[in-house]
Amino acid sequence: MSLISSSGIAHARLTVTDIERSKAFYEHVFGWPVVIDASDRAGEPGVHDSPEQFYGGTVYRTPSGELFGLRPVAPAGQRFDSAQTGLDHVSFQVEAREDLVTARQRLAAAEISHGEVIDLPDSGLSILSFSDPDGIHLELTAPLA
Repeated sequence: MSLISSSGIAHARLTVTDIERSKAFYEHVFGWPVVIDASDRAGEPGVHDSPEQFYGGTVYRTPSGELFGLRPVAPAGQRFDSAQTGLDHVSFQVEAREDLVTARQRLAAAEISHGEVIDLPDSGLSILSFSDPDGIHLELTAPLA
């Protein structure tokens, strides 16, 4: 028996170096609605450490209802490293493999560096990888069938 019964992920928040640059990227790529935006206060005293002020960040609502946030507290110039303890990547689900092909074309047109669509038959998934402006690894995942 597990210690905790959870129905899934409620939200995820990424630490970013430049909130305006990150907001522009995520809004361009995903276009999710903003539910909280405290980024105009990011540089004010105390906001950087205040969960009540969302650390001066921005929170989006994904189509499936989870929240996805950006927290602007990383030092300028710092880059993400998936080989360190912590986050490896964040994967966002799309409905079909064809959506990955379309996304690849759109990322290319937007000059966003990306990988190829890869089929993973053992898991029943197809994936497409790319990164945000801080180098955080992102992935789109679709059912293979």
